[in-house]
Amino acid sequence: MLFYFYFCLMKDYFIRLFEYDRYANQVMLETINKANNPDNAVKLMAHLLAAQQVWLNRCKILPPPGCVLWPDWQADVLAATIAENSAAWIDYVGTLQPEDFNSRLSYTNTRGEKWEDRLSDILSHVINHGTHHRAQIGQHLIAAGIEKLPTTDYIFYIRTLNHR
Repeated sequence: MLFYFYFCLMKDYFIRLFEYDRYANQVMLETINKANNPDNAVKLMAHLLAAQQVWLNRCKILPPPGCVLWPDWQADVLAATIAENSAAWIDYVGTLQPEDFNSRLSYTNTRGEKWEDRLSDILSHVINHGTHHRAQIGQHLIAAGIEKLPTTDYIFYIRTLNHR
């Protein structure tokens, strides 16, 4: 019984993390747009979003999506992609059963290497990958003249939710 309860909590936890990821990506995209879309920031956001699509297909045991990991997307498609990715991830996590979080997924990476990882570790990776690249985006935005970056810390997001 405790096992089932723990993994039910994991579903809620990962849904909340993907909601946070959407929020943080939207806030960073707004700042990218204010900075007149610096190339490096746009490229990093495009990569972050393309990687989310690759990982989602791996989790669903589908062929890789038709995009490359470093696509040449323009800033005007990023908002829709953020929304689509977020909805797809939240829908996917919503379908998971408690035992799925501990299951192991086999996949081949973009270099042709075969790997097997636990689903909960992959979900954590996707969230952390986004955080990593948003930090890089922030550095490019500072270089482009943005004086104050938005606050995208997870705890800030949670505090905002709790005070609505």
